[in-house]
Parts: sequence; C-alpha cells; structure tokens
Amino acid sequence: MRKLCLVLSIMAGLCGLAAAQVVEEIVARVNNQIITRSEYQRSKDQLRDEIRQQEPNDADKVYAEREKDVLRDLIDQQLLLERGKDLGITGDTELIKKEDQMRKDMKLDSIEALEKEAQKQGISWEDFQQNLRNQIITQRVISEEVGGHLSITTEEEQTFYDQHKNDLEQPESIHLGEILIAPKPAPPTGATGKTDANAPVGTSAQPAPTSPADDAAALDAAKVKAEDLLKQIRGGAGFEDIAKKYSDGPSAVEGGDLGVFTRGKLAKELEDKTFAMKAGEITDVIRTRQGYVILKVIEHQQAGIPPMKDVLPRIQDALYYEKLQPALRTYLTKLREEAYIKYAPGYVDSGASPNQTEPIETTSNKETDAKKLNKKKKKLGVL
Repeated sequence: MRKLCLVLSIMAGLCGLAAAQVVEEIVARVNNQIITRSEYQRSKDQLRDEIRQQEPNDADKVYAEREKDVLRDLIDQQLLLERGKDLGITGDTELIKKEDQMRKDMKLDSIEALEKEAQKQGISWEDFQQNLRNQIITQRVISEEVGGHLSITTEEEQTFYDQHKNDLEQPESIHLGEILIAPKPAPPTGATGKTDANAPVGTSAQPAPTSPADDAAALDAAKVKAEDLLKQIRGGAGFEDIAKKYSDGPSAVEGGDLGVFTRGKLAKELEDKTFAMKAGEITDVIRTRQGYVILKVIEHQQAGIPPMKDVLPRIQDALYYEKLQPALRTYLTKLREEAYIKYAPGYVDSGASPNQTEPIETTSNKETDAKKLNKKKKKLGVL
C-alpha cells in the first residue's frame, strides 16, 4: 500500500511537471530571447478582448483575420526591443514622463496611487512599467529608424486633398475655453460651524439658510471678480493661466478647455454670441446659472469643405501612416533576415522572410533556453 501511494505521488508530480511544461512551451526563439506559449496565448486573449470591445458585431470574423498575426507581432516587438538596446534607447526619462501624464489624466495624487490602480486591474507594478517601457522603446525605434526617413511631397498632399474632399466636409463648429466664477455666499451672521450640543445623537445642526441679500452680495462679488479677470486678460494675461488659477469650473485643470461644439449644443444665448466670433476672440462677462463666465473661441471652423491649409496637419498625418506601414514591414523583414529565429512545430510567423537564418541547436542553446524558461515560470508562479 505504501509503495502504491509512493507511485501515485510520483505520477502526480510528473503530471504537474508535464502541465507546467505545456504551459511554458517555447513557441519561438529570437536570437537570445524566447517567446513562450503562455505569452502567445495571453496576446491572443488580449486581442480577442480588444476586438469584442471595438467590433462587437463582427468580433469573430475580425479575430479570425488578425489572430494569424499574433506570433508575428510578438517577434516584431522582440526585434524592435533588441534594436533599441543596440541604439542605446532605455526609455527611462520617457517612462517617468509617461507615468506622470497618466497620473494627471486619471486625476490621481501620486505615482503610488497609479501603482494601486494597476494592481486593481490584476497587473503587477513591475509588469505595468515593463509594458510601458517596451512601448516607449519600440515607438522610438520606429520613429528614428523608419518614420524619420519618410518624406511627403506637396503634390502628394494636394492629391490626397482632392481625393478626400467629401471625407473632409464638416459642420460649423467652435472650440471653446471657459473661466467660471461661481458666487460664494458668506456664512450667515452668527454661524459658528460648531455642532449643537443639544442636538439628538446621530444628527447635526443644519447651517442657517442664506438670505436673498447674502445671495445678491455673493453674485455681485463674483461679477466684480470676473470683470477684473477679464481686464487682466485683455491687458495681456494668458487666458489658460487665468483659468487654471481662478476658474471654479471642472475644466480649470485643462486651462479652461471645454472642447468642440456644433450648433444646437450650447444654450441659445451662448451660441449666438460665440458662433458670431472669430478664433482668438473673448466674450464679455456673461451671467449663467452657475455664476459668471468668460468664454474664449479657441478655433472657429466654418461648415463645408475646409481650405487645404486648415486640414494640412491631418493630411500629413494620414499620408505619414499610409507610408509608415509598408516601410515598417520592410524594416522588420530586414531585421528578421539579420536575426536567428526558430519556431516550434505548428506555429507560423506571418511576417517570416524566406531569407531568414535558423540557429544551430547546441547544448549551450538548450541550457540557455532552459534558464530563461525557468525565470519566466517563476515570474508567472508556475514553479
């Protein structure tokens, strides 16, 4: 009986080891780096989730088309990271800036708070930072090695504009900035802010209501402050700086930026005033339900097909990305041909080149792969 238990125990251990080996099967080796089956599967799962969010109606069809490129993309990333290392790109400075910008966008007080948010999503801070660093390095390599060599001629810009005029047609719109000064009634006379000692347990004394006179005084004070700020702006102060410092609106942190509005999206009074203005112009102080506002027309786009000069940056971006994709594919094919890449049976790299070189298997190669595999297992909690 004891022997039987021992045999069963050994078999269970072997089964567990076999399961770990299946999970951590090496799918591909790129120079001195490996891509494991779990990494490959995780990328497929992420792709499926993204497509379900972006293309819910055709998710299965879109996934079937893009799933074949998952291994290609993993190898692309590895090649770009190695090239970044050769170029001395660490991404350290950009990583700090990127994390701080994410913190601001998410309105978090500290990097520690950002770390907690990452952990809430089930991502370790180490992996979160490494993913950001990888993005930064690959983008820098693409920009320096590929994008920096692309050129766009004026003839190409004109041709694109002529061919896409219908796509460029747009309704009249304005981009607005706001400074809001809300009335702040003074505390009622005699109010101390202290809790009434005679109030029942579990309740607190309610502040006395403000009088109409108090409300009127608060409105007058808000108007005076708004008019003083308008005077400063017209005297040369920056609208965005004043908004950040004094505005009571939620847009204050963005320098008062309210975004873009088409006709029918604003109150009639505000629409009539702002749509009659040119870019850069600023309104007088306007009374609203929230208090007093000063509005700036950051940009005023007329309805119809805009002049080419007004959409030139959009045209240049479109042409740039149109040229970038084939140029990047050519560059990655070149990197493949300079690298040593080996695939496990049954796995296909849709970006493979017929001129690639497969590494020669040696005992040293196998020992190196085993060490890297063990590191990845430990990181994933397999061992």
